[in-house]
Amino acid sequence: MKRIILFDGVCNFCSSSVQFIIKRDPHQKFQFASLQSNIGQQLVAKHNVPEEIDSLILIEGDQYYTESTAALKIAKSLHRFYPLLSIFLVIPRFVRNGVYQIIAKNRYRWFEKKDQCMIPKPEDRKRFIE
Repeated sequence: MKRIILFDGVCNFCSSSVQFIIKRDPHQKFQFASLQSNIGQQLVAKHNVPEEIDSLILIEGDQYYTESTAALKIAKSLHRFYPLLSIFLVIPRFVRNGVYQIIAKNRYRWFEKKDQCMIPKPEDRKRFIE
């Protein structure tokens, strides 16, 4: 099953998170696309993702996940102890998403913003959908 992570390509925190995932995904389970890209916009439209979701989306087959659920499902598939973080899925979504939304709303102020989407390293380019 294809697993695609859509991320805010101009957000420093989001781009750093993608690099974090790549380093901990030795079996290359995930592919990536920025939300600002044409393919990102096509996938958002295809899956009917609400417009207000602008930071992180995980697409698995015909399903999509957003906010804290997406982050925890991603962690569940990473290498080493990160799957243990999925225990937080038992916390009600409105609580988890409350914390997630605080970070998402402040991500440009805390981590700044780029003028353009991140450019992947040559060795990681095949993981990015164009």
